[in-house]
Amino acid sequence: MVTSEDAKAQAKTARTRGRPRSFDRATALEKALMAFWEHGYEATSVSDLTRIMGIGAPSLYAAFGDKRSLFEEVVRVYADTHGAFGDRALAEEPTARAAVERTLHEAAAEYTDPAHPYGCLVVHAATNCTSPEVEQLLRERRNAGIAALESRIRADVAKGRLPAGTDAATLARHTGAMIQGMSQQARDGASRAELAPLAEIAMAIWPRG
Repeated sequence: MVTSEDAKAQAKTARTRGRPRSFDRATALEKALMAFWEHGYEATSVSDLTRIMGIGAPSLYAAFGDKRSLFEEVVRVYADTHGAFGDRALAEEPTARAAVERTLHEAAAEYTDPAHPYGCLVVHAATNCTSPEVEQLLRERRNAGIAALESRIRADVAKGRLPAGTDAATLARHTGAMIQGMSQQARDGASRAELAPLAEIAMAIWPRG
C-alpha cells in the first residue's frame, strides 16, 4: 500500500535519480533496522526513517524503494545478523535437543542485550500493523523457524536420537512458544538472569533417546 507520504517522496526521487549516493547504505540500513525493531512497522514513519537514517526521502526511495521494501530488507538483514542464533544452533549442534537448549540460552542473552532494542524484531514488528503483507511476511518467518526445528526433530527420531513416539510438531511448536514468550518478557523488562532458567525448565519436557 503506497501512502501519500510515499507518493510525494517517490515524485521527488524522479528528479534526483542518477545522483551519486552521499551516505553509507549499510549504516543507514542498520539504523532503519533499529527503528523498526524498537517501534514496529506501523509506528515508524518515513519521516522517522529519514531522520534516523540521516538521509532525505528521495535518497531513501532511490536506495531502498518504499517503506515496505525497506522493511523487507531489514528483516532479511536481521535474520542474518541479530536473529541468526537459532539457525546457527541448528546448523552447528549435533542434535535437535542440543540446538534448542543453546537457542533458548542465547535468546535470553540476545533479547536482553542493552546494545539494541529488547526482544525479537520478527516477533514484535507487526504490533498494531495494518499491512496484511507485513503481517504475512513476519508470520511466515516465525512459522519457517518452527518448521525447520520440526524437521530436525523428525530427523533425530529417524536416527534413534529421540523416541519413536516423539510428537515432533508439538515439541517444535512448544519451543517456538517459549522463544516468542521470552521475547515478549524481555520487552516487558525481564533480565537475562530471569530468562535463562526458563531454558532448563523447557528442556525438562524433552524426551531422551
